[in-house]
Amino acid sequence: MERFMQLGQDMALLWGTYWRSYASGILNTIILAVVATVIGCVIGLACGILNTIPYSKYDPAPKRVLLRLVRILVRVYVEVFRGTPMVLQAVFIYYGLPYFSNNTMRFDNIWAAAILIVSINTGAYMAESVRGGILSIDPGQTEGAKAIGMNHFQTMIHVILPQAFRNILPQIGNNFIINIKDTSVMFIISFTEFFAAHRYITGVNLMYFPSAAIEMIGYLTMTLIASFLLRLLEKVLDGADSYELVQSDQLVMAAGTYTYPAKAGAEEKRERTRQELKYGRNRGDR
Repeated sequence: MERFMQLGQDMALLWGTYWRSYASGILNTIILAVVATVIGCVIGLACGILNTIPYSKYDPAPKRVLLRLVRILVRVYVEVFRGTPMVLQAVFIYYGLPYFSNNTMRFDNIWAAAILIVSINTGAYMAESVRGGILSIDPGQTEGAKAIGMNHFQTMIHVILPQAFRNILPQIGNNFIINIKDTSVMFIISFTEFFAAHRYITGVNLMYFPSAAIEMIGYLTMTLIASFLLRLLEKVLDGADSYELVQSDQLVMAAGTYTYPAKAGAEEKRERTRQELKYGRNRGDR
């Protein structure tokens, strides 16, 4: 118990002394994660759409060759950036470009470098998520859209993607939460995020474990808040759990409330016959 009390005191001392550094790191982490996730989703959306453009052997040869080449490039991009750690991607992009270009291609803005690295990493994961979300939609909807004259782009924008977005929303949230944590590797390019602030503070006072405990609580808080907001967004998109039947619109017909004219006429005849028989029995009783 004494060790826990000592840990709490050390954490309070660190936070009271370096709270500005911790807060700045948290803010940079959130901004980087949000911006990179949005840009990564756009990249993944473009790759997913390009990967699902249909073609057949009856299409012109240039179209088939171009689509095959695009799919090969997208596949290479996805496999490379999904199959390598982000820290190495940061090293190759931030330090490799100047190395191979004799410093003609270098990043003068550290924010631009960090956003680019995290975005293209996120885009590689989102490309497969978008492709899976598009393929999860019933093919009959694509056929119906083509039947009314829509091209592939119109079908994607107005029919497929609105439904696919709801299917891939959990994966978007998952990638956002991963980005909150994975931005910790950006210290390798001297980007000052939450983990970089921790490294600087521990280098000054050597209180590594108390600062690591603050880091743990900070990252956990950010991810829990992100999870809560994403679940709230999912509930909003799902709509209300209870539904009321609209009766005011004449075009809306509920099951069991509509009768065909022929059946309605037969029912009227049967009702009239029942009334006549009843009237005859009443007269006979008198």
